[in-house]
Amino acid sequence: MGKVTGFLDYAREENKDVPVEERIKNFKEFHIPLTEEERRKQGARCMNCGVPFCQSGMKLAGMFTGCPLHNLCPEWNDEVYNGHIAHALSRLLKTNNFPEFTGRVCPALCEKACVEGLDDAPVTTHDNELYIIEKAFQEGYMQPRIPEVRSGKRVAVVGAGPAGLAVADQLNHRGHSVTVFERSDEIGGLLMYGIPNMKLDKSVIRRRRALMEAEGVVFRTGVDVGRETLASAAAAAGAAGRKAGVEAGEKSATTGSATADAGTSADASRAVTNASAEALAAGKGSAVTAAAILRDYDAVVLACGAKQARGLNVPSIEQAHGIHYAVDYLTSQTKALHEQGEHAFGIINAKGKHVVIVGGGDTGNDCCGTAIRQGAKSVTQIEMMPEPPVERAASNPWPEWPKVLKVDYGQQEAIRVFGHDPRVYETTVKSIETKKDGSIKAVITSKVKFENRQMVLVEGTEQKLPCDLLIIAAGFTGCESYVADAFGVALTERHVVKTEAEHYHTESAVKPMAAAQTAAAAAAGSKVGEKSGVASTTATNTAKIFTAGDMHRGQSLVVWAIAEGRACASEVDAYLMGYSCLA
Repeated sequence: MGKVTGFLDYAREENKDVPVEERIKNFKEFHIPLTEEERRKQGARCMNCGVPFCQSGMKLAGMFTGCPLHNLCPEWNDEVYNGHIAHALSRLLKTNNFPEFTGRVCPALCEKACVEGLDDAPVTTHDNELYIIEKAFQEGYMQPRIPEVRSGKRVAVVGAGPAGLAVADQLNHRGHSVTVFERSDEIGGLLMYGIPNMKLDKSVIRRRRALMEAEGVVFRTGVDVGRETLASAAAAAGAAGRKAGVEAGEKSATTGSATADAGTSADASRAVTNASAEALAAGKGSAVTAAAILRDYDAVVLACGAKQARGLNVPSIEQAHGIHYAVDYLTSQTKALHEQGEHAFGIINAKGKHVVIVGGGDTGNDCCGTAIRQGAKSVTQIEMMPEPPVERAASNPWPEWPKVLKVDYGQQEAIRVFGHDPRVYETTVKSIETKKDGSIKAVITSKVKFENRQMVLVEGTEQKLPCDLLIIAAGFTGCESYVADAFGVALTERHVVKTEAEHYHTESAVKPMAAAQTAAAAAAGSKVGEKSGVASTTATNTAKIFTAGDMHRGQSLVVWAIAEGRACASEVDAYLMGYSCLA
């Protein structure tokens, strides 16, 4: 533990913030670390709890509390207090692959379950974590750990978000050869383009990439696995279907021939391209199909996130201009900073505009902070749920997740700039108004209430808000299905990849398009896979396909993505080796 009387001797002290007036002038991180002496005092506050709920990661009253990674918080808090950074790092990395990410963007589930939070302020575990990893980088402890022995097994990871990166990191250190395919020009997923720079500077992600590459992980960015399959499969299915229709009667008279041809076609689909695994890893050729990856790798992990954005059910919204999804808006700004420098604004620019953001969560807050930095005339955040209480209700006791009002950095900045909290509760967008050129000029809002577990509009509560830029930050409805279709894996009703509960091995699904192609090709005697790139849905293929992260569990936190990636890696390792020593 930390100092025996530390929780009595020292008060909680968080990292300082750059004043609002200064930080909104740029997109730089604005948290100022404590001194080493001050940080050691914060480590000293950690108590010798009989049951450290901070690392429990359990579900209470329908919500999670405590760290999903089961981080050994008391152990590395003690090492911080004693000034043993190398020891603190070893305990931290035992359960968390990327503390430099969680130390910046995690909502600190550990602190919400801290025993000290019963009667006092919890330990600054979140800030302590970030201190450890950044100190480790500064002092040279974070050196490449290259596996001494390679297993000879090759693993393809599709998607370079936190889940995919955790899978790659775990399996690479185990000795497998890992290639990560990412459709964007940079790795990180939403870490790169869904979280703004002032919250997570992108140099942090590039630093981790350099370390992983030095350790042997291969990254292939700008490769959208399965996308080209979509168009070619549709064309092939149409042509094969037409030919099959002409020859249907003739083929039905030949007993067993269709079955035999279908088997041959399935085998052919596994050899869709002539590219070898080495060519794929080298990024050669324009097409990287699911079938080629399945052929050339011993295991495949799908970790493409849950990026199907939830829209608004508002008349004529699709025809209006000036309406954007939050991720597109944040991506625009991040790309501008990358390409044009630290003072650039994205092509979706809030400067001089009345901005309305639909969604009061973390992403909505990030959009609020971004719009203020771009020079918005006003910012309003619309939230359907009621305003939470300032303090815990009696029905929401510790260590449950506290359902209390949170004023995040974006709201703090709006209060300072505009004089009021930007959030409007129990409200939704009912309709929009546009100018003659089709650009949005106003939103009509309405109060809402819940009746019989359904949200209904409250008549007579309509209000008109000026709006030049409408940003939709209403969450996500699941994964984009084209990758799942390409690999022939099933989706659940929640539109995430289907697996057994608490497991990561996918289930197969014969997609209508693939089934039609196979049958038609069998009738026509053609090799479906070579033309379309659609993966065969045989047991041989699906046995090697796994999934992790938001693509598996739905929209969630970065810390959960890392936890999923680690658990998935253990299952992949057991599949490849017959056992696993990964935790």
